[in-house]
Amino acid sequence: MTSGVVVGILGSRVAAGTLAAVWGWRSVYAGLAVLLVALAGLVPRLLPPDPRREQTDYLDVLTSLARLFRERLFVSRGLIAFFLFASFGTLWSGLALPLTAAPWHLSTAQIGLFGIAGLAGALGAARAGRWADSGLASAVTGGALALLTVSWLAIGHASWSLVLIVVGVIVLDFAVQAVHVSNQHLLTTAHPHRTSSVIGGYMFFYSLGSALGATATTAVYSLAGWTGSSILGATFAACALVVWSVNRAAHHMPR
Repeated sequence: MTSGVVVGILGSRVAAGTLAAVWGWRSVYAGLAVLLVALAGLVPRLLPPDPRREQTDYLDVLTSLARLFRERLFVSRGLIAFFLFASFGTLWSGLALPLTAAPWHLSTAQIGLFGIAGLAGALGAARAGRWADSGLASAVTGGALALLTVSWLAIGHASWSLVLIVVGVIVLDFAVQAVHVSNQHLLTTAHPHRTSSVIGGYMFFYSLGSALGATATTAVYSLAGWTGSSILGATFAACALVVWSVNRAAHHMPR
C-alpha cells in the first residue's frame, strides 16, 4: 500500500512535468479531474465490500483517537513522521526552485523527470516491510533516519551537480519510505484491532509535517537560497533522529 502511494506521488511529478510542457500548467488539473472521475466510477466496482455488519459509533472512534495521544509509541512515531515528511516536503516542494535558476534553467518536463529517481528509492524501500516483519523495525528506523540526514549533503549541491541531486533524491526517498513503513508496522502491531484509527491518527502528523516542509522551504529559499533550504531539510531529519534516539533510550532504561 505504501509503495503504491509513493509511486503515485512521485510518478505524478513526471506526468505533470510532461503535461505542463506540452499543453500548459492548466492541463495538469484538467487531466487530474478526468482521472478522478474515472476512479469514482471504478472504485465501487473493483473494491471488495466491507464485511463488517455492526454499526460504528464515530464519537467512540474520535474519543479513542484522542486517547492515542497519551501513548509513548504513538506520539514518538507520530513526531518521527512529522519531521520525516517535513524533510520530504522540503525537498519535493522546493527542488524546482534551484533547477529553474542558473546555471540549469531546466524546463518543467526536465524537472519532472527527477521523480524517476525518487521512484527508484521508494521502490527499494519495499524491502523495509520484510525487515520490520523480522523484528528490525527500530533498527531500520534509526539507520534510515541517519541516511536521510546524510542525503542532504548531496542534495545541497544542486547549484553545480545534477548527479549529486539524483543520488541524494534516491537515498532520501528510500530512507523516507523505510521509516514510514517501519512506523506503520510498529503501530499496527501494537493495535491490531484498531488499525484504521491508529493509522488515521498517525497520518495527522504526516500531513502536518508535509505542509510545514512545503511552506518553510520556499520562505527559507527566498532568504538563504538552496543552501538554506538544504540545511532546513537536514535539520528536520536530524530532529526525527533525535526523537528516535530519545525514545529508544527510554525504552531500554531499567524500570
